[in-house]
Amino acid sequence: MNKYEIVQKIEKFAPLETQEKWDCSGWGVNAEQVNVKKILFALTVTDDIVKQARQNNCDMIISHHPLFYVPLEWSDINIYSAHTNLDIAEGGTTDTLIQKLGFKKSENQGFVRIVILNKPISLDELKNKLLTISPKLRYINNLNKTEIRSIAFCAGSGSEFINRTDTDAFVTGDLKFHTALDSKQIVFDIGHFESEIFAPELLKEITQVGERGIIADEKSPFI
Repeated sequence: MNKYEIVQKIEKFAPLETQEKWDCSGWGVNAEQVNVKKILFALTVTDDIVKQARQNNCDMIISHHPLFYVPLEWSDINIYSAHTNLDIAEGGTTDTLIQKLGFKKSENQGFVRIVILNKPISLDELKNKLLTISPKLRYINNLNKTEIRSIAFCAGSGSEFINRTDTDAFVTGDLKFHTALDSKQIVFDIGHFESEIFAPELLKEITQVGERGIIADEKSPFI
């Protein structure tokens, strides 16, 4: 497999120019070999992920989270990342989360996606859906709402977007204390890891590498 042809598929789906200015999507390590035999798809590249790649004879890693620093010992393996460009892309990270939860997106608001429900659901119904992917979720409900007609989603760290949408609930990760304290929305913090756990699977689907691609074994750092 030609690694540049694989990357072209990702960049067609999620163009690099759509990433945030601070982001570092693209090649983290562009090693000498052009033709790769096997790819490991991961959320975050760590020492353990590189070890998994070597153990599975993978000569390329494709991740969601980018590298801002590359250890010298990783310089012999191709590493490519698609981060905020994958988040904002149509059908990207947040859209995939919504789909996996069984909802249908109504509209885009940048990195935030809105779901307007045909029929309202209870707070417990939404909580139970979210528990299927995030058993340790936490939430706040300062106004004691019990009925939900609309939900905003932002996979990853979406705390900055809370209260900017006219929705009953907001689903994201990395909820901050003061944001929670002041929120007029029901906010579910399902965890950064859990909100983006489908990204490696999405990247594998985009690249269409079939059995030559494997999904890394990853767990949230929180116990």
